[in-house]
Amino acid sequence: MSEQLAPSKAAKAPAFRIPNQSELALFVPDWQLLETNHVVGFNSRHLSSRPFSLLRSQVVKRMKARGFQLLGVTSPAPGAGKSFLTANLAATLSRLPNYFVHVFDLDVRRASLAANFGLIGDIGLEKFLAGETDDLQKIGRHIEGTNLAIYPCYGNELETMPLLASDRFAAFIDSLRALPEDHLVLFDMPPVFANDDAMVVAAQIDTYLMVIEQGRNSQKQVMDAIRLLEPSELIGSVLNRYDGGVGDPYGYNYGSYGKYTDYFSKAD
Repeated sequence: MSEQLAPSKAAKAPAFRIPNQSELALFVPDWQLLETNHVVGFNSRHLSSRPFSLLRSQVVKRMKARGFQLLGVTSPAPGAGKSFLTANLAATLSRLPNYFVHVFDLDVRRASLAANFGLIGDIGLEKFLAGETDDLQKIGRHIEGTNLAIYPCYGNELETMPLLASDRFAAFIDSLRALPEDHLVLFDMPPVFANDDAMVVAAQIDTYLMVIEQGRNSQKQVMDAIRLLEPSELIGSVLNRYDGGVGDPYGYNYGSYGKYTDYFSKAD
């Protein structure tokens, strides 16, 4: 399987230029829409942002200790809330004064980051992946008043595995690795069992978080998902629990019920 998924070692595409945030179009979000979409990570005073602040601290600590910059977020199957977590983790990371954060939507078939943030456009990351443009400046948006740049995908019918397993994508990842140490890169990855896209992406980034939904993702399913992504490193797991009621003061209510509790499975 690894031979089929790995990009070829033939001639590599030229490296791509990752824009500075000051070069990107400024996006002024509708803060009420963000609230409606449960994207609360920008607001440190919002009670529901606390779990994401705690998660942020753990993620930064572990990535810094390992010299990592590229972090993916995935789940065993669709519907676990990984895009919701990616949006809030990106938002809360962007509050750190000494980091620049880039978030890329690589769940190309089920792209949702644009909708989460209220972004509308015609040229998304899917165009870049397909080779229709090399200019990431046309795609990225700098969230006003933050250190966050978002590179969304928009609706498409692309066959994604050949794009993600290409030399072009490998050159893109190499370009991201060349960013200074004060840059953090997040990827909203596809779910593991949706197709083989997550395996392709995980093989090229530094590490990943696994989002697990209690009651839907069995222990066997989670362990099988982790095995499929090996030898990529799992930095930790985040549990989406449905045993917390609405208004639970210690968690975030996703949908009607539930809360996010980080329980890191990797030893320090």
